[in-house]
Amino acid sequence: MSEVVDHLAEMTGFRDRDVMDVTLVTALRELLEPLSVAIYRCVGEPGEERWLTRARLAQGDAVPTADPLWAESASLPLASDFPARLECLHNRKMLQLPAGNHWLALFPIATDREVVGVVEIETSEALAPNLQRIVGGVLRIYHNFQGLLDYSERDTLTGLLNRKTFEDSFLKAVSEAPSLKHSAQPDDGRRHDGPHPQHYLGVIDIDHFKRVNDNFGHLIGDEVLLLLSRLMRSSFRFHDLLYRFGGEEFVALMRCDDPQDAAQAFERLRQNTENYLFPQVGHITVSVGFTQVKPGDSPSSAFDRADKAVYFSKQAGRNQVNSHSDLVRSGHLQEEARASAVELF
Repeated sequence: MSEVVDHLAEMTGFRDRDVMDVTLVTALRELLEPLSVAIYRCVGEPGEERWLTRARLAQGDAVPTADPLWAESASLPLASDFPARLECLHNRKMLQLPAGNHWLALFPIATDREVVGVVEIETSEALAPNLQRIVGGVLRIYHNFQGLLDYSERDTLTGLLNRKTFEDSFLKAVSEAPSLKHSAQPDDGRRHDGPHPQHYLGVIDIDHFKRVNDNFGHLIGDEVLLLLSRLMRSSFRFHDLLYRFGGEEFVALMRCDDPQDAAQAFERLRQNTENYLFPQVGHITVSVGFTQVKPGDSPSSAFDRADKAVYFSKQAGRNQVNSHSDLVRSGHLQEEARASAVELF
């Protein structure tokens, strides 16, 4: 039990969610000595949800395994193929059932906003009630600490990442490289990471948002911001990083094969926003500017290029998407000297 306490102390000592998940499954394996223990997150669009393995440990594993965060949805198992996990997720209750010659115990993982996944524990015998209570207690510690991270890292209104997390998550994201070669992807009209995906940073600004606040009040303005954040989640992939920078300004950081894929993603958001009927307000539009993240880029230098492109979108009539590199090639913007990679954001 002392080793479990040590793992819990280690888990709450990190600010990295990946490390927290690894520490959680390690602690549960020390506690229960199960056949396997895993954390699965439900990701993807409604009707096409998939299971992303965040961390999994079997009896003989030295270290946990996990799906890469940049994995395409099509490569992950369908949520509907594992109905017990879905039942645990939707009912928000612990579930235990026989599975062949062993047992599965499933516990929901919740944030303050929603249930996002399950812990699945495979054992040779049914998990006794006292062990179920201990696991529930461990998960409450995990949930409470995740809530503290959300409070410090996420915008209170929209639930998107906040501005102060941008620099760290930017540097972490662009430093990661895919560890596996990608096989041929289905031609399903969706974006697929190729062998050498690049990162793209986009700035999204609501057009004439001041008019919304002036004409309808700040409560309706907040509802517009909340609904736009939901449109962003449905317009981008589950692993794209989405931020609210304050006011009506949002940022997206994503991996794409090429600039055309990035442009299509931002154009999809623009169209989805233009076509959406916001309660009381009606239709609104967004202006977008984006740039490819270059080797050695600092967070501020990449943001500055995207910000110049969104400013051009505003000046050119709003409700449009512009690429910084395209604007430079066309002569509308000038390329500036590269900012230092150690520049503070």
